[in-house]
Amino acid sequence: MTRPEPAVLTGAQLAGARELAARLDRSARESRGAPALNEAVWRDLESPRSDSAAVLLDGVALAHVARGDTASGRLWSAGLAVAPGARGPEVVGAVLGAAAAHVARHGGGRVLLWVLAAEPGDEELAAAAAFAPVRELYEMRVPLPVPQEVRWPDGVTVRDFVPGRDEAAWLGVNNRAFRDHPEQGGWTADTLRRRMAEPWFDPSLFLLAFDDAGLAGFDWCKVHPPDGRDPALGEIFVIGVDPRAAGRGLGRPLALAGLARLHGRGVGTGMLFCAADNAPALRLYRSIGFTVHRVDRAFAREVDPA
Repeated sequence: MTRPEPAVLTGAQLAGARELAARLDRSARESRGAPALNEAVWRDLESPRSDSAAVLLDGVALAHVARGDTASGRLWSAGLAVAPGARGPEVVGAVLGAAAAHVARHGGGRVLLWVLAAEPGDEELAAAAAFAPVRELYEMRVPLPVPQEVRWPDGVTVRDFVPGRDEAAWLGVNNRAFRDHPEQGGWTADTLRRRMAEPWFDPSLFLLAFDDAGLAGFDWCKVHPPDGRDPALGEIFVIGVDPRAAGRGLGRPLALAGLARLHGRGVGTGMLFCAADNAPALRLYRSIGFTVHRVDRAFAREVDPA
């Protein structure tokens, strides 16, 4: 039986993709033990950009693509959800190919597809749409509380983030700390505003560490409510140290202080994401007690303008 051509939804039409996205995401949780779609997809489906799109195929597959909200404008993020019985090269190639064609019509760029809880066959499926593996990300977890004392370097003071006061300083440190990171680097004031508008944002879970020269580091945390097999999770959403303050030992107390705040909210499991090739960070997190819970993999494709 020949499948119909994928349908491409944009603008206000994207609301029509949410039901299928939710159904396929639930199926992925049941079959793979992890969601199919990450938060970037859900955020965009809730408040889509003008050039975002969802590709639907026959009720069994959905691909979503949206331009990243960093300064470059060339990075696009993609998500993929496919019913377990339809997860094959033909279906995956059709929806991802249509998503890439949409990117081409909107100026092209680098498309980064995240596959959560990656499996051995995912590389072959991604290749059906000319996506190649580029990165691995570990989801790591630790029981709370962590039985380690928070010890700050001399001369460091810590307080909560204050909206309306700390945005510019934080953006400067974040963009220097992650200057080579495709997603966390290059944040703009609008990127930060969008995250602060999320319902999970809580400035009392956003710790800032200062020294005599100003903001030196930060630990921005969030709480995930229980979901399916997962209990409530306290995430170190992003943690960073200004390169000028590197080597002072700020990373460990920042992480421990954030985890302590999360435990104070009644959360019994801490979590974070760490690049699989970031050896220094992995040593730190493992010394705190984190272990790898899940491996996500990113696949990339360069798309030329149409």
